[in-house]
Amino acid sequence: MEQEFKSGFVSIIGRTNVGKSTLINSLVGEKVAIMTNKPQTTRTAIRAIVNRKHSQIIFIDTPGIHKPKTKLGNTMIETAFGSVGDVDVVLFLIEATSEEIGRGDRIILEKIKEAKKKTILIINKIDLVKREKLLALIEQYSKEYDFSAVIPISALKQDKTEEVLDEIEKLLKPGPAYYDIDEYTDQTMRQLASEVIREKALKLLDDEVPHGLYVEVEKMQLRHTKNESEIYDIEATIYCLRNSHKGIIIGKNGTMLKRIGTYARQDLEKMLGTKVNLKTWVKVNEDWQDKDSIVKNFKFN
Repeated sequence: MEQEFKSGFVSIIGRTNVGKSTLINSLVGEKVAIMTNKPQTTRTAIRAIVNRKHSQIIFIDTPGIHKPKTKLGNTMIETAFGSVGDVDVVLFLIEATSEEIGRGDRIILEKIKEAKKKTILIINKIDLVKREKLLALIEQYSKEYDFSAVIPISALKQDKTEEVLDEIEKLLKPGPAYYDIDEYTDQTMRQLASEVIREKALKLLDDEVPHGLYVEVEKMQLRHTKNESEIYDIEATIYCLRNSHKGIIIGKNGTMLKRIGTYARQDLEKMLGTKVNLKTWVKVNEDWQDKDSIVKNFKFN
């Protein structure tokens, strides 16, 4: 008797900078979420699709839980917590280096308890701690909630990703494939391009600048050159909060903006499988994090 096909939605939730985007990219095997060592890198919920022989798993990578200070921050928190009630399975990601259940993780735990969802506890960065400390942490969390499974991993080393997928599949109900088997994200190419550019800016710029950035791709067009090879023309604007930030992003004689563009173009060429002609500009849009017309774009549909 052939195994019944399963499908379902899985939310990945955790504090900011705990490794959610690294994990989701590892599980999917494609780059669908940008990764930096800066907190609050993910701003909206991103769907990523894993197609297996007997299942289709749709992951929702959510913004990290933090204390919001703007309308954008509030929207990010609403998105993260809102995803818990609307999925089949929750992946709760924590760090192995935690000494105890901190305030942020405690808030997430309470939301999970309220939702009463099947939840897998993922303990990331196990390569940084000794076994005794890991076992003590597992015991603490196991007293708080009846987790469907507890899986210690190292997302960066792509350790135990198959085990995570196997455990999720066990918890899913029979259902159809919601996406074509060739798809691995529901993001548009423009969204992916804007996120790649923002990732490079986040990695290269000073700490005070990145959270005030957003990127808008105004043009993304495929054309053929004279020798019939394909090339994407991409035009994007990096928006920031202040004139002083604009100067930092551009850099002396435009050097920083050129570096951001070069690294972004290299990534985009790998992603698109073709040459890219990337042009970037920098503009100031003060207080955009509190403007409803912009913040609404970060809400999860």
